[in-house]
Amino acid sequence: MHVALTGATGFLGLRLVRELLARHRKLTVLAHAGSGGALQRITRFFELSGSSSQFINEIADRLRIVETDLTQPHLGLSVMSFRELADSIDVVWHSAGNIHLDDDPARLRRVNVEGTRNVLALAAAGCREPVVHHVSTAFVAGSRREGVVYEDELDGAHGFENAYERSKYEAEVLVHAWARKHHRPALILRPGVLVSDMPPHPELPAHPLQFVDEMLQTILRGAGGVRADGVRMRIRIAGHPHGHLNLMPVEDAARVMAELGARKRSGGVDTYHVVHGHDVPITTLTAVMEHLAPVDIELVPKRPDDVSPMEAATDLYPGFTPYLHHRRRHDDTRVRCALGASPSRRRVDLAYLLSGVLPAQPGSPAGVAAVRR
Repeated sequence: MHVALTGATGFLGLRLVRELLARHRKLTVLAHAGSGGALQRITRFFELSGSSSQFINEIADRLRIVETDLTQPHLGLSVMSFRELADSIDVVWHSAGNIHLDDDPARLRRVNVEGTRNVLALAAAGCREPVVHHVSTAFVAGSRREGVVYEDELDGAHGFENAYERSKYEAEVLVHAWARKHHRPALILRPGVLVSDMPPHPELPAHPLQFVDEMLQTILRGAGGVRADGVRMRIRIAGHPHGHLNLMPVEDAARVMAELGARKRSGGVDTYHVVHGHDVPITTLTAVMEHLAPVDIELVPKRPDDVSPMEAATDLYPGFTPYLHHRRRHDDTRVRCALGASPSRRRVDLAYLLSGVLPAQPGSPAGVAAVRR
């Protein structure tokens, strides 16, 4: 079976490469044209994550790198090259995407919506009629903050917290329309917020929660920097004291996705929530923030009228702060029925999250982070 993957050098994509190579001898990587070094970045990830030297030495022979531009018709390839690529694959994994919550809506749509449209065109053009495995997000549920979200729901009636959610919703709508038009099966995988306890490294994709550190540094600049007297600054942020979010270890998410991808299709569009069995309290996320910077976070019901300059800086991140109100749960009955076990047994707590966003202490085992307070 010939498998192609987009987004192979991303936070999730690198782990999908590992899972897919465990199941297939060869893998075609649809890398972004002009970025260069996809093979080197993938190889470096396996070196840093402790793969065997034998596995690393075989990577170049097992990966076929095809430079593409997902935002362009024919993926930026010539008509002949596009057709040859389409005719060579049996499965298309579409993992590439723009995950910047606060990015310009047009840029988000260009990658997440039009990119999906062009990948679907690739799948439709192939004589082997490849199956599409589309990586979406559990947050296509949008601004619905309470209750239970089920795997067969796809409804934009609640609106969206940010343009990223809307773009991923629109991409799912495209997958459903494509499957109906071509009478073809498709797999949609909706992960929660993907996290890891692997310490950050300059040669690896940023941890999705690392932008919280960026937000805090912006807040500190708004306050004129860290206070010389060492006193921790108090920040009021709108959020629910009993709120919670689903944070899913990326390694487990990739494994679950690969296992679901190997299952026989129903013939229609099969959608799965790839989520952790236990949500993480919002107070744990605020504790992460308090470890990243000398601040004390106070959750308040709504944005204060008398915001300080540093509190006003949180307005620069409107895509993230609404999640501090979330109390909904993502049902994953289909995953549990399919795999017969909890998708992840890792404990996602404060220590786990800090290991993934703080540099490892010199001389410490991997995953032991330095604490900045």
